[in-house]
Amino acid sequence: MKKNTRPSSLAGKKAITNVVTGGTLTALLVMLLLSCSNKNTASDDSDTTSTRDASDLKPAGPEPAWAPSMTDPMQVVIEKLTSYGTPPLPTLSAAQARQAPSPADAAMAVMQENNLPMPPASVDTSGKDISVQGGTIHLRVYTPKTGKAAYPVIVYYHGGGWVIANLDTYNASAQGLANQVEAVVVSVAYRQAPEHKFPVAHNDSYAAYEWVVKNAASIKGDPKRIAVVGESAGGNLAAAVSMMARDRKQSLPVHEVLVYPIAGYDFNTESYQKYTEAKPLNTGLMKWFFEKYLKSPADGASPMISLVKADLKGLPPTTIIAAELDPLASEGETLSNQFKQAGVPVTYKQYKGVTHEFFGMAAVVPEAKDAQGLASDELKKAFNK
Repeated sequence: MKKNTRPSSLAGKKAITNVVTGGTLTALLVMLLLSCSNKNTASDDSDTTSTRDASDLKPAGPEPAWAPSMTDPMQVVIEKLTSYGTPPLPTLSAAQARQAPSPADAAMAVMQENNLPMPPASVDTSGKDISVQGGTIHLRVYTPKTGKAAYPVIVYYHGGGWVIANLDTYNASAQGLANQVEAVVVSVAYRQAPEHKFPVAHNDSYAAYEWVVKNAASIKGDPKRIAVVGESAGGNLAAAVSMMARDRKQSLPVHEVLVYPIAGYDFNTESYQKYTEAKPLNTGLMKWFFEKYLKSPADGASPMISLVKADLKGLPPTTIIAAELDPLASEGETLSNQFKQAGVPVTYKQYKGVTHEFFGMAAVVPEAKDAQGLASDELKKAFNK
């Protein structure tokens, strides 16, 4: 696992241009992606001048057949992602898929092409390696620049199906939460599949949470005000960490935010059937993620994977954020209902017209800005109790 660095060097981008696109991307596009990737770091080196607003974005073509209700800004991002010509990720190796342009790259390119302003980055960042069973993992720590002696802490788990993506891919989410909540955010680079099968990512995620509980003061954090947040596979990990903390008699997070979490192992749900051809996430890609991470299909029955069938009693108050145009939409709603039945306070909101991965696109997709605001408000309420 590379530490606090971009994995996509110039050589790497050239390689994936050949592997993924068959040489159809021009050198100019490669340079554009590199520029976007370089801006997607934990430092604030953006141009704040803007001549357009995200609401002005208009797609080049008609809505895709699978998403007639998609918003214009969301469609612009999906069109940009599609323009890279990447083959379906399940046709690639995990290593190749990790080098392919991501939805975050597409959003950054849209921002650059339309001169949209970068969100403020009033945080400092640092890195920390911690020991876990069988190795080490890296943590990226975002600390507000407001000069307080101690802050609440958010332990953040990125998405990518336990297989792809990294801390940089999800920098916008982690940085946005640090800014809006005024909290220290610890973003966790858990080990990924297929090199590390289930339950390694889950165990790494819990080890990171336990480290934060024991060492919060060393990162200007308040050990009595710790929450967990995750997106997609990271949402699954965040909920699993809460369950592990409950079962191991560790102090519980004060709140958890689960953003379109992987919550089941059932490909026959309404949303899986409806969005089988969706982008950026679809049924085939989810099956590929599970094949890479699970040791066998039997692992899909584990409560750590199938949250909708887990014992949720005694877990912290929860916020679930869902996307309409997402194969995971049904299980997110089911999970919300399961929390209610378990007596866990839950706030649930599904955002219409947007796809999986929208949450980190606050500068481009208005619904993402609203969703980050909802998550931040719920976290602040929990921290201030």
